[in-house]
Amino acid sequence: MNIVPDAGHESSCAAKSLPRGVMAVCAAAMLLACTAEGATYYVSNVGSDHATGESPDAPWASLNRVSEATLQPGDTVLFERGGQWRGRLHPQSGAPGAPITYGAYGEGPKPLLMGSLEKNAAVDWEDLGANIWATTEPRPGQVELLPNGTFDEGLASWTTHTEDGAAVEIARDTSVFDSAPASLKFHCVQGGRLGTHVQLCTAGIPIVRHRLYQLAFRARCDVPTNIPPPTLTQRGSPWSSYGRPAPPVPAAVGPEWSLHRFWYSASETSADARLTFFLGEALPAGATLWLDSLSFVECEGDFFQNDVGNIIFDHESAVGVKVWNRADLDTQGEFCFDKTPWRLYLFSAGNPASHYSDIECAVNRHIIEQGKCHHITYEDLALKYGAAHGIGGGSTHDIIVRNCEFSYIGGGELRMGDRIVRFGNAVEFWGPAHDNLVEGCRIWEIYDTGLSNQSGEPEAKQYNIQYRNNVVWNCEWLYEYWSRPESSSTHDIYFENNICAFAGYGWGHAQRGDPHGRNVGMRRTDARLSNVFIRNNIFFESTQFLLDMAGWKPEEVATVTLDNNCWFQTKGTSFLFGGQSYDASQFTAYQAESGKDAHSIWADPLFEDPARGDFRLRQGSPCLNAGIGIVSYTPDPSIPEH
Repeated sequence: MNIVPDAGHESSCAAKSLPRGVMAVCAAAMLLACTAEGATYYVSNVGSDHATGESPDAPWASLNRVSEATLQPGDTVLFERGGQWRGRLHPQSGAPGAPITYGAYGEGPKPLLMGSLEKNAAVDWEDLGANIWATTEPRPGQVELLPNGTFDEGLASWTTHTEDGAAVEIARDTSVFDSAPASLKFHCVQGGRLGTHVQLCTAGIPIVRHRLYQLAFRARCDVPTNIPPPTLTQRGSPWSSYGRPAPPVPAAVGPEWSLHRFWYSASETSADARLTFFLGEALPAGATLWLDSLSFVECEGDFFQNDVGNIIFDHESAVGVKVWNRADLDTQGEFCFDKTPWRLYLFSAGNPASHYSDIECAVNRHIIEQGKCHHITYEDLALKYGAAHGIGGGSTHDIIVRNCEFSYIGGGELRMGDRIVRFGNAVEFWGPAHDNLVEGCRIWEIYDTGLSNQSGEPEAKQYNIQYRNNVVWNCEWLYEYWSRPESSSTHDIYFENNICAFAGYGWGHAQRGDPHGRNVGMRRTDARLSNVFIRNNIFFESTQFLLDMAGWKPEEVATVTLDNNCWFQTKGTSFLFGGQSYDASQFTAYQAESGKDAHSIWADPLFEDPARGDFRLRQGSPCLNAGIGIVSYTPDPSIPEH
């Protein structure tokens, strides 16, 4: 897909000798002519991942199955309307004229992809006292998968490996143990500079992809130390990971026996997985470590493998309030996530499963992770309850997001050097991105930004990106752009025919340490700029500013076309522009002094029922005669017609 701008755009296409309308027709004809006829696969909540997926009567069941399928350019994956799927979708790339499409079939609400874990059962919560409740750990099964973890039969299944002059001795110790008859005694004669220089491992462990496993062991050491989480890998070269350990923090081991547990979500199926302790940096020369009561079993239940950024209660009637320390929990609905035990803590008067009718815990990962993907179309999907981005990932091109819905997304933590901030956008194009389109989408209740293209990568080029005919409301930023450093470039960005309302009115505003509330946030940018168009939009109400271009230099401001928009805000500063601020009474001064929005209007657009998400224009709206707003807009079917 090579997006051709609408009539009136300044085209960057090579064939400039042709009229723009002719170019659009030719491009569309060429696209249809080379579009490949691919296979269609179906996904349903009543399907099976062992099915072919090739018909509605034999659908697949899970997002994992979709992500792992071998798709070809031109293929289509359809989710059944009314269905719900949890987890993450890893889409696959198509080819020019043959995108891979992810869409919907059947009747009913859009298929819902959720980035959350549900915690609605009483057994999901443990009472820690003082109204503090913690999510329970997965329940370990009874079938032991680790060979000789109690060392009843010698050490034949355990091996060591040393490098770079390191030396160790191991023995079966029948005098020092946690449970009879013996333990494994690991004596470090000479330590290593790196963890890999001293290894203790066992293999022959059967695992199944996507299943959850618990490793438990008892340990003591005559020198206090921290043992890195053991790795689960392929037995031989290239030693591929079969699942990262969680929590990813070392086990503190001292002179007394202590219990340690780690969990692994298997990324592969193998009859011969290898478990390895990397001890080169943990054990100094002369130290002795004892291990006993090792167990590796499959677990029932789920497990947070990422930070929880938000909790959505009672089908969106309320959200949790995130704090950073367990000691700060003192109000109903406050929560924090601790990566040391990898548990969620919630303040609640009584078991949360009894206090709330529904608890969705948004996990910090993109619901659709499309990094380095291209030639993909997403249509008629709904995305909710993820704590990172709805659709995110860098280095994308030829992406279409059409007629999708995004809500209650964001709030996860993001480390920026020594700082921890919260983030989360509905659709973000990060880093190098071009020929991408978002149209006809409805976006609301996003912690950070509804729509954004941004970059902090050197040499990143962003161009031919369009946002049109979307409705975005109740997000902190409705549209946000920035790009750094100076070696990056941005051109031909089109933000047109969108309705943007109530910036800063969303669920996350009161929880932010950095409240913004901007309909359009053009943040400080160092990239080379040209041909940025913000036209034919409605910008309505914000907690702070409708437009923020305060940090832009005059030469950067000159690259942006703002025109034929409708602006309206009942109070406060509306525009930050070129070092000046303007309120509602100064709209004409803003037009004259900025040289922007010459044909724009300041007026109430007269929406049908904005409090209920109905942003259709009523009869008499000044935007109708001015040709401002969405050309073709179908409201949410859940909203009754007036």
